[in-house]
Amino acid sequence: MKFRLAALLLLLFPTTLAAQTLSESQVADMAKRSFSSAVAEYDIPGLIVGVTMGRRHYFYATGLASREDNIAVSPDTIFELGSIGKIFNASLAALAEQRGDLDLNEAVSDRLAALRGSAFDNIRLMDLATHSTGGLPLQVPDSVQAFPGLIGWLANWQPPQEGARSYSNISVGLLGHITADALSMRYADAVEEELFPAMGLESTWVEVPAEAMERYAFGYDRKTNKPIRINPGVLADEAYGVKSSARDMLRLLDLELGQADAAPALKAALERTRQGQSKTAYYVQAMIWEQYPWPVGVEQMVKGNGYDFILKPQPVEPIDPPLPPQQNVILNKTGSTFGFGGYVALLPGKGLGVVVLANRNFPNEARIRATYDLIQSLQAVDG
Repeated sequence: MKFRLAALLLLLFPTTLAAQTLSESQVADMAKRSFSSAVAEYDIPGLIVGVTMGRRHYFYATGLASREDNIAVSPDTIFELGSIGKIFNASLAALAEQRGDLDLNEAVSDRLAALRGSAFDNIRLMDLATHSTGGLPLQVPDSVQAFPGLIGWLANWQPPQEGARSYSNISVGLLGHITADALSMRYADAVEEELFPAMGLESTWVEVPAEAMERYAFGYDRKTNKPIRINPGVLADEAYGVKSSARDMLRLLDLELGQADAAPALKAALERTRQGQSKTAYYVQAMIWEQYPWPVGVEQMVKGNGYDFILKPQPVEPIDPPLPPQQNVILNKTGSTFGFGGYVALLPGKGLGVVVLANRNFPNEARIRATYDLIQSLQAVDG
C-alpha cells in the first residue's frame, strides 16, 4: 500500500518533485549552456534568465546592466519589455471587463465616437487584442505626432485584407487607450495604480520612479553599440512602454500558472487572456499570448515568431466559441525596443515558466532556440 501511494504521488506531482531535485546552480548551469552562444554571437551586454518551476524561482544572470558604470545584472535589474508589455495591456482590458467597465465584444467605434462610420464599426476591442484588424500597420505613421492626429488618420483608413491578422502596435495601443479611458485614467496610471498592485508587482512601471532609476538598465543599440533607452511616442506607453525585472516577471508567470494568490476578478481576467480566439498557420492566437501545442517542434515556434510572419498580414480562422485555457500547450511572447530584447514562455501543464531579458535587441530566433533548449533540459530532469 505504501508503495502504491508513493507511486501515485510521483504521478500527481512530477514538476514539484523535479524542482526539489534541482539546485539554483544546476538551473543556472543549464541556462548558461543554452544561452552562452547567443550572448557571445550577439555581444549581449547583460542577460538574465528566470525560471519558475515547482513553485520555486531560479535565476541565471550574466554581464552588465550598464557597461559605462560597470553595474552587474541581477534579478532586480529593470529592463524594457517592449511588446511583452502587451500582456499587461490585455490583462488590464480583461480586468476592466470583469469589473463591468467595458465589453471586449464592443465595436471600437462604440468607444471612440470620432471613428463612427469608419472601418472600426466592424472591428471589436477583442480584435485589437488579437491583431485581427485586417491590416493595421505595425507602427504609427511618421506623420502622426499626437493621438488626435492618429484618430484622424484612422477615420480614413480601410483594411487592405479583411479579416487578416496583422501584428500592430496601433491595434494594441488603441486597446490600452480605450481601457484607460473607460477607467477615467491615463494608461500609465491605470496599470501602475490598478493592475500592477493587484498582481503584487513591485518593480514594474511605465514611468520608472526616481528611486528606482539606478536599477534601470541601459539598452545598447545593435548598430552603434551606444547606450539607449526608449523614446516617447504616440501609444508607446500602451504598446511597448512597460519596464520590469525578472523577479516581477516570474511573479506574473506564477499568476498565469495559478501558482500565486490572486483576487477572483484578476484570476478570471488572466484566464480570459489565455482563451484561444483564432487559429493561424502556426499557433492559436489568444489575447496577445500565442499558443502552441506541447510538445511542439522548435522549428514551428521559430516560424511563428519569425519576422516574415509577424510583419505581413496572415489569414486566421476564428474560434467560436473561444477555446478555454489549455494545459498541454506552450504560450509565448517576444518583445523588443531598440536597445532591449526579451521573451517569455509558459507551460501550464508543467507548472513551468521562463523569462529572458537582455539589454540588446537580438534575433527572435536565437531567443526561441535558446529558451526551447533550456526547457528541454529542465524537462529531461523532470523525466
